Amino acid sequence: MSTEEQIRSSLQGVLVPAAMRSIVDLNIVREITVDDNSVKVTLASTGLIPGAQDWIKDKTREAIEKLDKVKDITIEFTDAKPSDLNEIGNVIAVMSGKGGVGKSLVSSLIAVALKRQGYDVGILDADITGPSIPRMFGITDRPSGNESGILPVLSKSGIEIMSINLLLPSEDEAVIWRGPLIGKAITQFWEEVLWGKLDYLIVDLPPGTADAPLTVMQTLPVSGVVIVLTPQDLTKMIVTKAIRMAQQMNKPVLGVVENMSYLYVPEIDKKIELFGKSQGEALAKEFNTPFLGQLPIDPELAKLCDEGNVERYDAEIIASLGETLPQAVPDKPGKK
Repeated sequence: MSTEEQIRSSLQGVLVPAAMRSIVDLNIVREITVDDNSVKVTLASTGLIPGAQDWIKDKTREAIEKLDKVKDITIEFTDAKPSDLNEIGNVIAVMSGKGGVGKSLVSSLIAVALKRQGYDVGILDADITGPSIPRMFGITDRPSGNESGILPVLSKSGIEIMSINLLLPSEDEAVIWRGPLIGKAITQFWEEVLWGKLDYLIVDLPPGTADAPLTVMQTLPVSGVVIVLTPQDLTKMIVTKAIRMAQQMNKPVLGVVENMSYLYVPEIDKKIELFGKSQGEALAKEFNTPFLGQLPIDPELAKLCDEGNVERYDAEIIASLGETLPQAVPDKPGKK
């Protein structure tokens, strides 16, 4: 007779429509009971429309029927909250005290880097009034779900993404909300989205140290913060405020990434520091935190982001982030 472990392994091939992750990875397999030649599987109906439930039920039955000596199969659905199903190893917040420094870009590249290392990754776009994550990943599909929860949208490489832009009538629709509404939206993205099992959830924060970052720091179990800056002296001063906020909230600063550090001109084989001398390494040293690397002004990267193909970007910093960040996180998850 097949064991519970064998049955669970067979269910890895059953994908949830729209989410396109297995019912095991989304953690909706609640219970498997094996008794002689009978198998009973209880699944959570969270975020599943009726048609999806029927499809999953049929595919679950088909997967189990392929196992040896299984004669009687019972499949049931039960209600569950997303917050009861989600198992997220680490939450990394990407922040800066200043806008326009590239937090969304760095959030995206961190997610891509960790995904390439074999981790299960999601992005929670907490920049409610200025979301740009879906555009960089080329995502236009609306999330599906029901009254019990919402399913995130999967990127081309398998990164789960949830953003307010995926819920708006059009991506250029303005979100004119006060702080409490923005905070509630972020909380809902955390509590009412079925993320399932993730090694890392990257949270792209809006600029500053006000309502939205405060909501994330107080509501989510943030494992650590990545700080983004550009070389200007003014930026360094403002970013320092973000570092001090993280420290006051007792959130470890995992490292510093400097964006727009230089422009490389291949014709003369020279790096030109358009915005002044690099500040990243000095800032990291001042606060005794790792310097995670520099991002140049790269026309190819800008083009890929505009085309929705940020996942295709390949540079040394991608490998560096993927290898360095898991070591910096206090409680890193097990690699797949």
